[in-house]
Amino acid sequence: MSLRQLLDVPAPAKLNLFLHITGRRADGYHLLQSVFMLIDWCDTLHFERRAGGVISREDIGDSGPALPEQDLVVRAAQALQQATGCEWGAHIALDKQIPQEAGMGGGSSDAASCLLALNRLWGLKLPLEQLMQIGLQLGADVPFFLGGDNAWVEGVGEQLTPIALPAAEFLVLKPPTGASTPKIFQSPALKRDSSCSTIEDFVASACVFSHGHNDLQPVATDLCPDIKIGLDWLKNQNLSGRMTGSGSALFAPASQASVVDITTLPANWIARSCKNLFEHPLKQWRK
Repeated sequence: MSLRQLLDVPAPAKLNLFLHITGRRADGYHLLQSVFMLIDWCDTLHFERRAGGVISREDIGDSGPALPEQDLVVRAAQALQQATGCEWGAHIALDKQIPQEAGMGGGSSDAASCLLALNRLWGLKLPLEQLMQIGLQLGADVPFFLGGDNAWVEGVGEQLTPIALPAAEFLVLKPPTGASTPKIFQSPALKRDSSCSTIEDFVASACVFSHGHNDLQPVATDLCPDIKIGLDWLKNQNLSGRMTGSGSALFAPASQASVVDITTLPANWIARSCKNLFEHPLKQWRK
C-alpha cells in the first residue's frame, strides 16, 4: 500500500486559562471571553484512504467505549465529503488519550485533525476558510483547533485572535467523574454578567496563567463534588488550581521544582505533567 494512502496525526488538548461569561444572545447561546492554550496531551488518529466513500472507525488502546461526542470524527469526515462531493472513503482508528468529559476539547480536536488529515489524504486542497466553516458546524471549539495558534476567544467561541504565551509547565488532574456541560449552562446559578476584559488586560497581568477566573466552576463544583476535592488537593500541594472549560479536569501552573505527591490522589484519578504548545502540530497543513 502506498504511504500516500496512510496518515497518522496528533490531536492536542487545550486548557482554558480563564473563562468569563459576559452575556447571552437572544438564541440562548452564551457570550464568552477566554484564552485557549494548546498542550502536549494528545490523541492520535490513524487514517487509511479507501475507495467507495465508506467512513469506518475503530477505537484502539484501553480508553474504553466511545462516548457520543467522539462521533465528531465520523461526522467531520462525512461533512467534508458532503461539502466537496468527494468519493473517497476512509478507515479511522482513534487512540484516545485525552480524558473524556474533561473540558479539554478532545472531541473537537479529533474532529479538527480529521478535517486536516482527510483534506490532504483525499487531495481536496480546501483552504482554511472553508475548513473553518465546516468545523463550526461540528462544534464551537473546532475552529480553534483548525486555526493553529493559541488564541484569545470571544463571541460564542468563533472569534479567534492569535496570542503568544510564554512557555510553562502544568499539572493537569482528571477525576473519574464528569460534569454535564448542558446542565452547567442551563443552571440559574450560572454567572452570566462578568465584565468584559481585553487582550491588553490579559497580557499586562502579573501572571497570565492566573488572570481572571472560570465562571462555570462554581456550578460545575455543585454538580461534580470531585472538582472541589481536586482543588483542595492542589492547594495542599501548594499549587493554585482552576477548572478548564466546563470541567471536570483541573490544572495548575507547576514546574519540575514543584514538590507534588501524586500518591495522595484519590483512586482512579489521572494526573499528568504537561507543557504548552506554541502552535498546533499540524499548523503547516493549513496553507
